[in-house]
Amino acid sequence: MPARSEITRRNAIRVLGGVTAGAMLQQDLRVVQAAKLEPKVETSIKRGLDWVARTQSKLGHWTAQTYPTAMTALAGTALLGSGSTTTQGPYARNIRRAVDFLMSKARDNGLIGDPQRDNRYTYGHGFSMLFLSQVLGEEEDYDRREELVEILSKAVEFSGRAQTKSGGWGYVSAADGNDFDEGSTTITQVQGLRGCRNAGVPVARDVIERAKDYIYRCKNPDGGISYSSRNRGSSRPAITAAALAALYNAGDYDSKHVPDMMRYCKKNLYRLSGGTQHFGHWHYTYLYYAQVVYREGGEDWIKFRDRLNAQIIGSQQSSGSWNGNIGPIYITSLNLTMMQLERGYLPIYQR
Repeated sequence: MPARSEITRRNAIRVLGGVTAGAMLQQDLRVVQAAKLEPKVETSIKRGLDWVARTQSKLGHWTAQTYPTAMTALAGTALLGSGSTTTQGPYARNIRRAVDFLMSKARDNGLIGDPQRDNRYTYGHGFSMLFLSQVLGEEEDYDRREELVEILSKAVEFSGRAQTKSGGWGYVSAADGNDFDEGSTTITQVQGLRGCRNAGVPVARDVIERAKDYIYRCKNPDGGISYSSRNRGSSRPAITAAALAALYNAGDYDSKHVPDMMRYCKKNLYRLSGGTQHFGHWHYTYLYYAQVVYREGGEDWIKFRDRLNAQIIGSQQSSGSWNGNIGPIYITSLNLTMMQLERGYLPIYQR
């Protein structure tokens, strides 16, 4: 039987062949899919992106308290949303440095992050899988692509091992966290894994199916999703929106549970009423709910998009950033990702 390194190499070659063709197709689609945004939205986005680029450290990361891995992945994703890649566009240098930083954080066991400094490292791991998987299809250097495939393949395997017996994920690996799980980290893993699968990196079907079952077991009669399978309680708008987006990413459009979850979100989130006082984690919530409404399309998306953009633009600081919980790079990255959905550059968010 071939050694593990040889299996990884062969998988890389197999995947890279598809990635090369996929990258060419993506480059063709980029011209077609890029939507023209309103001038005030374009201006706000550029101010935000320029601030993100200016505040990147020389090492390639962004910080907020103790989460440099997660913040770097989120900031990099926002920059990718502009249409820049690792080789082209005004933010190419920033994206390359972000990729370099995250690749340097890839550990032998597959974790992308630093468990010694980060007590919620699964967030950074999941966001990093998502960001790097979006980079993979655009990377033109063969050796670099091969290295990315190997890192993402190991990262996928780590996520599989970190999954709890219930099918979810917690703030740390199941082995490190007494098999604890909760909804928001579960969604982060599902999106990261889906991004990897879309990029051609193999993901075990059982891991995704168990995660979907976990989400369904957390659903309450009102259609909302509770915090955890072990701590049901009331429905959480943030987790419900994120779960719905993750299910869409997983291709589960026709599940019997989706209509109930959609009605719950439409009732609680569509009009953006109540602001941050209505529930916690406003920006996290709308990062995911915007994806849901965008995929639905039509008049509902247009009305929702206009209200969302107006609210985001109205709170932008003179520096180009946005402030809020966790830190400005977090809020700014999420706002920019939401506002750039229509550009259609990132495969994970496309209709």
